[in-house]
Amino acid sequence: MKQNHFLYQSIGMSVLASALPVQISNAGEQPNILFAFGDDLGRYASIYHSIEGGNTPSSIISTPNIDRIAREGVLFMNAHVCAPSSTPCRSALLSGQYFWRTGQGAILQGAVWDSNIPSYPLILKDNGYHIGRTYKVWYPGTPANAPYGGTQNTFEARGTDFCRFSQTVLLKTSDPEIESEKERLFNEVVGNFQDFLNANTSNKPFCYWWGPWNTHREWQQGSGKKLWNINPDDLIGKMPPSLPDLPEIREDFADYLGEVMAFDYALGLILKKLEDIGQLDNTVIVVSGDHGIPGFPRAKSNLYNFGTRVPLAVRYPAMVHAGRTISDFVNLMDLAPTFLELGGITPPAVMTGKSIVPLLAASGNGQIDPQRTFVVTGFERHVAAAREGNLPYPVRAITTTKYKYIRNFTPERWPIGRKDNNFPDIDGGPTKTWYLNNYCNTNYQYYMDLAFGKRSYEELYDLENDPYELDNVAENISYKTVKDELAHKLDSVLTATNDPRMQPGLCVFERYPYTVSNQ
Repeated sequence: MKQNHFLYQSIGMSVLASALPVQISNAGEQPNILFAFGDDLGRYASIYHSIEGGNTPSSIISTPNIDRIAREGVLFMNAHVCAPSSTPCRSALLSGQYFWRTGQGAILQGAVWDSNIPSYPLILKDNGYHIGRTYKVWYPGTPANAPYGGTQNTFEARGTDFCRFSQTVLLKTSDPEIESEKERLFNEVVGNFQDFLNANTSNKPFCYWWGPWNTHREWQQGSGKKLWNINPDDLIGKMPPSLPDLPEIREDFADYLGEVMAFDYALGLILKKLEDIGQLDNTVIVVSGDHGIPGFPRAKSNLYNFGTRVPLAVRYPAMVHAGRTISDFVNLMDLAPTFLELGGITPPAVMTGKSIVPLLAASGNGQIDPQRTFVVTGFERHVAAAREGNLPYPVRAITTTKYKYIRNFTPERWPIGRKDNNFPDIDGGPTKTWYLNNYCNTNYQYYMDLAFGKRSYEELYDLENDPYELDNVAENISYKTVKDELAHKLDSVLTATNDPRMQPGLCVFERYPYTVSNQ
C-alpha cells in the first residue's frame, strides 16, 4: 500500500466512495458502446486529408470506415492523449483522470493497477452493461482486479494473429495464399466479436473494446506496398520535416500506413456485423488511438503533436448530427465520463476528465465549448532503463490552437536515452536503424539533434507559423507574454489536479517503486 500514499492523500476518500456502484441518473434506453482503439494509431485517416488538405501522409491512404464514422457522425480535429505511452494513456482513459493520479498506472514497466481507482467499464458493468474486450486494453497483463475486470471479459478464442497482421500474412508467398491469410485474420476479428455478442445471454446493452496492436512495432518491411499497394515514393514531400525524406524512412512510414488500412478494413467488418444484427444505430461508435506513430523520433514518447494528437470520430445518430467537425480540444481521459453519461450514469467526482456529450449533442461546426481551448499532456518515462537508475524524463505541456508550451523538468537528462543504450524510448525498426547507423554523419546532424539532443527547460512553439514544432521560441523576448501566460495556466492545472511534479523534492516518480522495473 505504500506506493498508493500519494494517491489517497491527493484525492481523498472520493476514490473509495466512487468505486462503489453508481446509480442510473437518467431514464431511457442505454445505448451500446463500441470503442475501436488502435495501439500506436496516430492521426492518420483519409478524412483528415479531405478536410485539411496539404501534403501529409494521410493523403496517400484510404480509410473508408473511419471516414464513414466521421461523415455519419462527428470528427474531432484537436484530440490528444493524456500521455504518449500506452500504459499511462490507457490508465488515464479508463479512469477518466490525468495519468499522474493513477499511482503505478502512470508508468509502463513496473505498472500496477490500483483497484481502488474507479474505471468506466466496471462501473458500466455494475449498472447493467455486458462488457468485454478483444486484444489490448491495459498493459502489462490483465489481472483479476484490472480496469476491465480480468480474463472473464476477454474474447480472443479465435486468436490474436490480427495484431501481427503483416508479419503473419507475409509468411505466405503466393498471392492467393496471401489473400486467403488476410481473409483468415479478418474472420478472426469478426469471430471474436461474435463470441462477445453470443455471451450476452441476457440481452443487456453492451460495451465492447476492440484494441488491435497491429499498428505497434514491428510490422513487416515492404508490407505497405505488398499488401496495400502503398508506394513509398508517394510520400516524397509529404513526410514530417523533422524526419529525413529518404527511401528507407519513407518505406517504413508506408508500411505503418498499411497497418492503418488493415485496422480500417477490420473496423468495417465490425460495422457490418452491427448492421446485420440491427444494432448499428443503437451503438455509440468511437474510434481513436493511444498516441502517435512508433519508431520515429519526436513521435511516440514525446509531447509534440506528432506524439500526442490522435484521430477521434464518433457516430451515434440518436444524438450526433452527421457531418460535423469540432475544433474543441479533447483529452482522451474525457471518454470515461462520456461513456458513463451516455449510459445514464453520473461520473464519479474523482474523474478529472470532462464529458464530451455536450459537444456530441450540439449542432454546428468549429468551437462549441468556449472553455475547451487547450489541452494538458504529460510524460514520465517509457522504457525503464532509458536513463541511469531508471530515472524518468518528466515533461508537461499545454497546447492551444496557436501555441504549444512544454516544460522539461530535468533538462540535464537525456530525453530519449543515450546512444550507448540505443535510445530505448524509440521503438526498433528501419527508421531507428537508419538513425543509429548515421548518428555520426555530420550531414544529418540537424536531424540527430532534433531526435536525441538535450532540450531546454522551456520550449515554446508558434503552431501557426511552425506547425511541426521545430523552432523553439521560448527565449524570444517577443513571445514572453505568451510564454508566461501558458506557463501560469499549466501550473494552475497541475496544481489543481495534484500532479506530484508540483512538489519539488518530494515527487514520487523520482523514487521507488517508480524507478524500478518489474520486468
